[in-house]
Amino acid sequence: MCVTVNGETLAFTPGLTVAGLIAQLGLDTRKVAVERNLEIVPRSTYADVRLTPGDALEIVHFIGGG
Repeated sequence: MCVTVNGETLAFTPGLTVAGLIAQLGLDTRKVAVERNLEIVPRSTYADVRLTPGDALEIVHFIGGG
């Protein structure tokens, strides 16, 4: 299954959730915001939202600094 993540087409196994995608990318779910097909995905639903072929995602990773 192919989805677009931040403008790059990537292949993943079917049935992957947003939480699974974030884990595969090595990101912390507490420090990202995800938009799927132009709609914000609530963090509380990351484990429930399954990706489908052709989905377009934008993931913003928050980085703290001082």
